Amino acid sequence: MLIVDDHPLMRTGLAAVLEEDETLQIVGQATNGCEAVEVHRRLRPDIVLMDIQMPEMDGVAATKAICREFPDARIIVFTTYRGDVQARDALVAGAKAYLLKSAIRTELIDAIREVSSGRRYIAADVARELAEHMESESLSNRERQVIECIAAGNSNKRVGALLGISEDTVKNHVKSILGKLGALDRTHAINIAYRRGILAPK
Repeated sequence: MLIVDDHPLMRTGLAAVLEEDETLQIVGQATNGCEAVEVHRRLRPDIVLMDIQMPEMDGVAATKAICREFPDARIIVFTTYRGDVQARDALVAGAKAYLLKSAIRTELIDAIREVSSGRRYIAADVARELAEHMESESLSNRERQVIECIAAGNSNKRVGALLGISEDTVKNHVKSILGKLGALDRTHAINIAYRRGILAPK
């Protein structure tokens, strides 16, 4: 088992849960996605427990990198946030399970057993969010960039300057974003984007 999290207390907590099962063994730890890729390459753990929000390389990018090199890797992603977009990104990247940190003590061992048996495991709250937005059209990479800039307090003109596009193009992207998110205005869109995990938590 490889534990990947930038917070020492979280790694300690995960280790404490794992130690309750004598069949599980921790073979290594990493503090960010870059380290996770290197340590996985060296140790080839059976299971990886991967946080999403980390410096240098986040958990989704690390999951994608590991699975590209090791297609049979079994990665369990965990996070504080229920957002369906973040979960979908992790699963598309190759994660076999998605857990909320609040449920790790009660669900982690079950998730490990399911993933070890070749099955997926998705936290119930996250599964509901995924089902609710299954029909939703995803934001494009450019639309994500636009809403990130807007969330930072930039005007359409400033967003255009930052991204190297015209103000009219920004306005078109904003219109598309509002439609895809079912938002009433820019502020509403930002709130939805944070809730669904399109925008990284502050």
